Amino acid sequence: MFLSRYERMIARRYLLPGRGEAFIALVASISLVAVMLGVAALVIVMSVMNGFRAELFDKITGLNGHAVVQGYGGQLRDWREVAAEARKTPGVTTATPLIEQPLMASFQGRVEGVLIRGMTVGDLRANPTLNRNVVIGRMAELTPDCECIAIGSRLASTLGASLGSSVQLISPQGPTTPFGTVPRIVSYRIAAIFEVGVYDYDKAFVVMPMETAQTLLLMGDSVSMVEIDTEDPDRVGEILAPLAQKVVQTAQLSDWRTLNATLFEALAVDRLVTFTVLSILILVAVFNILSSLIMLVRAKTRDIAILRTMGATRSGLIKIFVTVGTAIGGLGIVAGLILGFVLLYFRQGVLSFLGFITGQEIWDPSMRYLTELPAKTDPLEVASIALMALGFSFLATLYPAFKAASTDPVQVLRYE
Repeated sequence: MFLSRYERMIARRYLLPGRGEAFIALVASISLVAVMLGVAALVIVMSVMNGFRAELFDKITGLNGHAVVQGYGGQLRDWREVAAEARKTPGVTTATPLIEQPLMASFQGRVEGVLIRGMTVGDLRANPTLNRNVVIGRMAELTPDCECIAIGSRLASTLGASLGSSVQLISPQGPTTPFGTVPRIVSYRIAAIFEVGVYDYDKAFVVMPMETAQTLLLMGDSVSMVEIDTEDPDRVGEILAPLAQKVVQTAQLSDWRTLNATLFEALAVDRLVTFTVLSILILVAVFNILSSLIMLVRAKTRDIAILRTMGATRSGLIKIFVTVGTAIGGLGIVAGLILGFVLLYFRQGVLSFLGFITGQEIWDPSMRYLTELPAKTDPLEVASIALMALGFSFLATLYPAFKAASTDPVQVLRYE
């Protein structure tokens, strides 16, 4: 839609009303601010939810893989064959044997429930999720003959343990006596403390070499599961379908969607509901543009009539008022994008400030899974938000624009 020179001049004058039209200018300013806040809120919330899902997915799959083959009864004796078969499956990148078992940990009278994870030394040193997030100590010290472990930072804080402390692990699977089964209590030295950023993992995980876990749990040469990574997590079911049929007699295959179905479904629903609610907020802001344009048309009725008698066309008037309303919406969108990106960049500082003002912990890791507020901005999503807001603004201009174009100069100027 191209404007002629006089149309641009009039549109510019209407964007900046005169002294006697301060109320119209106020309403237009409120409209601009409302669009800005709506766009900023939508960009911030959608980016945070995208970041939350991506961060949670990376942490979960970084420790649990895209799928696991679990042996019936908690033990997988033919794990070497299962791992070899998995590696031969097209689309599978890695197949890692693991031992996982819930136990109890004790240190200086404090007792906490923990989740033991046994991994081969090679897998321990090659796991990026663990090695990148070591707070203190070295994962390289975890060897079969070391009697060493690595624990999460939250667990260390809860137990009051630190690097070099000797923590006792209590296993119910101990020797059998005439009086029943006696629990096994074995002490291990803390060689490393890690913080992966997922509260439940940092609160419970105890990592050790596989041989050490097999000895502690009296498992012999068996493992609990084989962890599998694939080329495309979204196609994990399709990729592993042949493997699932081959291991069905001895084990069960579960992918990340099955293991965390409730969590990711809740995130998807929450994301949709939030987007809908905040879109309505932008729609309400756009109605302010409609109101300001209607008032502007009523205030400029005499000017419109004079323009019509001077040769202004109906289409020209439509373009003028569409331009005015769309410009208000466009400025609000640009300001909203800037505000949204600034708040996203300083999001941790904003949370700290709000916590200081309210005296409460705004981001509780025990409730939010992650220790920090994540954010991941999707350019296509931001573009769709901007286009949606601009489309709403354009639609809001149509009625006032056509109302102005339908002004009858004879009726308006009859008594002038």
